[in-house]
Amino acid sequence: MKRESTSRLNITIAALAGAIILTFMIARTLGAAPPDIPGDETCLGCHAAKSLSTVTDKGELLSLYVDKAALDGSVHGKQVGCTGCHSDIKSYPHPKRSMVDRRSFAIESYSLCQQCHSVVYQKALDSVHSQVLKTQNQNAPICTDCHGYHNVVKPDTPKTRVSQTCANCHRPIFDNYVGSVHGKALTTEDNPDVPVCTDCHGIHNIKEARTASFRIESPEVCAGCHTNKEIMSKYNISTDVYQTYRNEFHGITTLYYKVNFPTIWCYKAVCTDCHGVHDIKPPDDPSSSVAKANLVNTCGKCHEGANQSFTDAWTGHLPPSPEKGFLIWAAQAAWAWFLIPVTVVGMLVHIGFDWRKARQHRRRESEDESR
Repeated sequence: MKRESTSRLNITIAALAGAIILTFMIARTLGAAPPDIPGDETCLGCHAAKSLSTVTDKGELLSLYVDKAALDGSVHGKQVGCTGCHSDIKSYPHPKRSMVDRRSFAIESYSLCQQCHSVVYQKALDSVHSQVLKTQNQNAPICTDCHGYHNVVKPDTPKTRVSQTCANCHRPIFDNYVGSVHGKALTTEDNPDVPVCTDCHGIHNIKEARTASFRIESPEVCAGCHTNKEIMSKYNISTDVYQTYRNEFHGITTLYYKVNFPTIWCYKAVCTDCHGVHDIKPPDDPSSSVAKANLVNTCGKCHEGANQSFTDAWTGHLPPSPEKGFLIWAAQAAWAWFLIPVTVVGMLVHIGFDWRKARQHRRRESEDESR
């Protein structure tokens, strides 16, 4: 009997000990840290070697080298880290990937950007670049073509970097821009006030510039700067140019199209028809399309038979004054200060006489009834 009790006690103690050990093991498992994810130093242990590369299915050599200095100096730097973008890499050897060629690999990989930049990424999907990419044209730019891979820096510091980036694909247009009043101020003076490509075309949601909608909205693009009094005052440029254009026949017609028929091509003049697109010159530049010597040819593109008298009547998007457009100024002054006041006063006098006559008529009727 005593031996049986001792046996039961031993079994109970063993069971308790096992339960304690099991509980401890479960607790340790639940509280254990996840497997170590390789840090940048671990990754660079291999990828800092300039000779590190692989071969694509088409036999192209794809470098896997990462410049540590460029990575550390990028906007991501230590804040993101290698696995912040390459989140599928947990250990070595890495998961196998199919790489048809270098360009296909880049296009497949750039979707990693949406992990952090989802809003911007979605905007880019609606851009003309993305639309071209959908047609299987692999030359269309993706995020990394503009921003880089590991050496991502602020895209607008200095501001010239924006247009120089676009020049990688749009070199002829960039060369025209550099010779323009905007481009010269940017490249020679580093002037922050002048527009770069993205100011006119957008940043990630870049629109097709050859559409009717882009054309009809272009005056508002120019107005973004040319109605800014703070900027225009620096260069002695009037901010009246936009509103004066809107008050003219061209501006009234294009505004009508913009409101009612934004997808129908409007042939009435917008800013770029007269001033140029990427090669805009100041009006006092002899080579400018709106220089006095060239104005007849510029207007003649739409107005057949235009001559010097025709162009002399133009006030240059400025309100008429005694010095410029005297007849128009005189007509407006006569209308505002003579014709309108005389008409209003005449109407009031007429109403006064009419009221007096009506009052006299009612008085006579009242006298007749009293008799």
